[in-house]
Amino acid sequence: MRILLTGVNGQVGWELRRTLAPLGEVIAADRSLLDLADTASIRRSVAAIAPDLIVNPAAYTAVDKAESEPGLAYAINAAAPGELAACGVPLVHFSTDYVFDGTKAGAYTESDTPNPLGVYGASKLAGEAAVAAAGIPHLILRTSWVYGLRGRNFLLTMQRLARERETLSVVDDQFGAPTWSRLIAEATALVVARWLDRPDRAARSGVYHLTSGGRTSWHGFTAAILAHRAVSDSRLARLTAIPTSGYPTPAARPANSQLDCGKLADTFGVRLPHWEEALALCLDQETPRSGT
Repeated sequence: MRILLTGVNGQVGWELRRTLAPLGEVIAADRSLLDLADTASIRRSVAAIAPDLIVNPAAYTAVDKAESEPGLAYAINAAAPGELAACGVPLVHFSTDYVFDGTKAGAYTESDTPNPLGVYGASKLAGEAAVAAAGIPHLILRTSWVYGLRGRNFLLTMQRLARERETLSVVDDQFGAPTWSRLIAEATALVVARWLDRPDRAARSGVYHLTSGGRTSWHGFTAAILAHRAVSDSRLARLTAIPTSGYPTPAARPANSQLDCGKLADTFGVRLPHWEEALALCLDQETPRSGT
């Protein structure tokens, strides 16, 4: 099987390049091979590659910058997935917890009505709709608060700031599930293998939530990160909790973006560990590396 993988330099894409390899030949498409911002060229590029499956973790993820660059956000997050789906090839597409407004008290299920608060969430929701409308076999995997040991993410930022500053002020009234990019990739490969192995894969198409278990705030996530670092570094910054109003941003964030992953577990028998367990596994790995 020929698998076209986008976003290979991103957190999830970089991990998927390894985890998808046992399923077939992975064609790792960087921007030089497939430019998702150039939507007019997507079908031609895909036709030249002739894949049997497309896996699309690529996205415009600059949540605040999207407010001033809506055209680019919609091109990559909405129009590009629609063009990929129009190629007629089974597609695995990644989406986000930010399609919800955060007003629900408990965890969001796939049947809850999305209501994004900003351009980023709205563009990702439009991408979901475009994939579903194409009528091809597809999986849309919503994840949240993605971090890892490479690239740009909250984990690496907090580790750096904790060494550079005396005090860290972190929001304590936004809740979600931090999810390690490596576990997302490993779970995705397992889900894809089980999905493609079934004759009713079209019937199993749809949206699935894929995050770690449990929930915490950004402050709680930071506290867990610093607790691990404190073992080897006693000069870390002091941590202070602040409300969302104390850290204004161009884009509004959902107060609660916890996702219920029961549907994925019931359908494919896959469930990620609790976020604290996953974070410990991640931090026990190699020293963080720089990357894109």
